[in-house]
Amino acid sequence: MKKVAIVFNGGTISMKVDPRVQAAVPSLSGEEIVAMVTGIENYAYIESYNFSNVPSPFVTPNDMMKLSKYVKDLLDREDIDGVVVTHGTDSLEETAYLLDLTIQNDKPVVVTGAMRSSSELGYDGPANLSAATCTAISEEARGKGVLVCMNGELNSASEVTKANSMSLSAFKSPGFGPLGIVDNNQVIFYRDNLTRHHIDTNIVEAKVSLIKCVSGMDSRFIDFCIDQGDKGIIIEGMGRGNIPPKMVDGIKRALNKGIIVVLVSRCFEGRVLDTYGYNGGGKELRNLGVIFGDNLPGQKARIKLMLALGMTSNKEEIKEIFEKGLYNI
Repeated sequence: MKKVAIVFNGGTISMKVDPRVQAAVPSLSGEEIVAMVTGIENYAYIESYNFSNVPSPFVTPNDMMKLSKYVKDLLDREDIDGVVVTHGTDSLEETAYLLDLTIQNDKPVVVTGAMRSSSELGYDGPANLSAATCTAISEEARGKGVLVCMNGELNSASEVTKANSMSLSAFKSPGFGPLGIVDNNQVIFYRDNLTRHHIDTNIVEAKVSLIKCVSGMDSRFIDFCIDQGDKGIIIEGMGRGNIPPKMVDGIKRALNKGIIVVLVSRCFEGRVLDTYGYNGGGKELRNLGVIFGDNLPGQKARIKLMLALGMTSNKEEIKEIFEKGLYNI
């Protein structure tokens, strides 16, 4: 049988209700969770590692990078055939995406979690963990990048997002759909992810902010980021990548300070493009030197820019990381 390393990181999958606070808190060890996955020993040898035990809003990009190094070291072992990472669902997509961008190894890496704690009826942790383990030992999962396995579905880390705050099927890939499923312990893929990227760095530039555009917005948040010494700003614009006109001067000031500005859309699906030529439209922003982030949501564009800035401060190199093959550069 193959050997799978399971790296536990807290989150709802490790929680149960504490009667003192009458709410779910991290409580279970990795070994206790594995013990609930009945029959897993018939499919793989399991090695459990407790990397952390925190709620996912506590996880920082630096923590994610440390986790990436930890997973890389496990993958480098000849006796390890795949790695499963458990994680809280609130920031799961960000951690999974950072792992996908920084790990270059054909062995399967599968991120999973739970939407219900072990104190709730229908606790989904064991089912998700068993499906993730089946994926980690699957030959078909090799070379597909980091996968997210929840509720029997397999999604690419670069495409998936948490689309629902409570449903067991909370994780979706807007516009794409899942790569495959886990059915009766069998992994079945229906399509490939053709847009994998790798950023060769072990440094995260933490001073990158995300600003979401709303009607009537001005440049106050942008100016605050400038004053705080940010190295990069993600602008989550409207529609195709347009912003209220009072934000334009703030973006000019940021660019003049050498801050990298990346534009994405607040829309659930679709990508940004320099379609509109009015004040604050995508054409003006592109002419100013704003980099376009294709179809990435703001939280993932921020992770990507943090890694890009960890590798280089050259704007043209960062532009190529975001736009190569997608725009005319």
